[in-house]
Amino acid sequence: MEPLAPSFKRLSIRAADDPNWSVLPLAVGAEPGSATLHVAANADSSSLLPMLDSHREAAPESAYVGSQLVEVTTLGTVLDHHYCDGESRFVKLDTQGSEMRILNAAPLERVAGIQLELSLVALYEQTTPLIDALLQLRDWGFQLASVEPGFQNPTTGQLLQLDGVFFRDGAQS
Repeated sequence: MEPLAPSFKRLSIRAADDPNWSVLPLAVGAEPGSATLHVAANADSSSLLPMLDSHREAAPESAYVGSQLVEVTTLGTVLDHHYCDGESRFVKLDTQGSEMRILNAAPLERVAGIQLELSLVALYEQTTPLIDALLQLRDWGFQLASVEPGFQNPTTGQLLQLDGVFFRDGAQS
């Protein structure tokens, strides 16, 4: 899923020759409908959530330059339409601060593993603090298996975001 029109077009071209790829012009959120996507100059920082000063200070090229109305679906709908019963489900979310709200509204009993962006410093409004996200994932039955460094402040070197890979208890065996 890629809601940003230029990025969707590039991704669709790359995926055209691979029958295992499905590219849809949708955002994923906690509830279906439509929403305004804040478009960042660097595209990667585009988000349904307003960006905080901490992000703009670390990456001035990420400032919002426009907006686009996008269709929003839920993770539950994606799981219903794009996976068969009995398949092992691994979900990767990169939704710029909305990850925990999306997971909170999803049928996680159908998911064996998750990779998501976690913020050490809030970069968007309503971002779930790292410790709260880790505790919630544990309560849902997921254990942290791997961490990949992500976005950092180029001036200070401070790590601002990381990707966490989680598996449901017993799902890795």
